[in-house]
Amino acid sequence: MDWLQSSIGAIGAYAAVHAGYAIPPLVIGLAVSLPVGWLVNHAGRVRGPVLALVGALYAIPSLPLLMMLPSILGTRILDPINLETALSLYAVALMIQYCADAFKAVDPTLVEAADAVGYDRVRRFLDVELPQAGPVILAGMRVVSVSTISLVTVGSLIGVDSLGLLFVEGYQRAFTLEIVVGIIGTMLIAGLFDLALVAAGRLLMPWTRIARPAAGADKEGGAR
Repeated sequence: MDWLQSSIGAIGAYAAVHAGYAIPPLVIGLAVSLPVGWLVNHAGRVRGPVLALVGALYAIPSLPLLMMLPSILGTRILDPINLETALSLYAVALMIQYCADAFKAVDPTLVEAADAVGYDRVRRFLDVELPQAGPVILAGMRVVSVSTISLVTVGSLIGVDSLGLLFVEGYQRAFTLEIVVGIIGTMLIAGLFDLALVAAGRLLMPWTRIARPAAGADKEGGAR
C-alpha cells in the first residue's frame, strides 16, 4: 500500500497518457470507416474480398507491427506515432466491417423511398442510411474502443509510456500489486470511454430511446 500511495501521481499521469493515445485512433477509425464501409456495401462482388483484406489486417500481431513501422515510416522506435499508426490501422480494419454490416442492414425500402422523392446520394446518406445504421455503428465503436484501449498497453513493450508500464515493471519485479493496478486502471478507462460513447449515442440518436419503450410495450401486449 505504501507503493500505491507514493505512486498515485505517476499512475494518474500514465492513465491520462493512456487515454490520450486511444482517442485519435478512434476518431480516425470512424472517419475512414464510414465512407469506406458505405462504398464497400455498394460495391457488389468487391465487398467480400475487401472485408477479407481488412480482416487479415486486423489479424497482424501488434508487437511485430510496432517493430516494423519505424522502418516503414522512417521514425524512431520510441516515437509515439508508431503506436498511434498501429492503433489507427486496427481501428479502421475493425470498424470497416461494422460499418459495412450496418449499412447492409438498412431497410432497402427506405432507400428506395428516398430515391423516389428525389434525394441525392449525399442527402440519402445523411438523412436515411446513416441514422438507420447508427446503432450498429455505435456498437462497433464500443467494441473498437475497448480493443484500442487494451492495445495501448502493448506500446509499453517498446518504451511508450502508458498504464502498460505497470505490467512491464510489475512483471520484472514480480510485484503483483503493480500489475493489478495497471489492469484496473485500463478497465476503468475502457469503462469511461464506453459510457461516453453510450451518452453520445443517446444525444445524437434520440430516436433509439423512443424505439426501446415501444418495443417493450409490444412484448407486454404479446404476453397478455
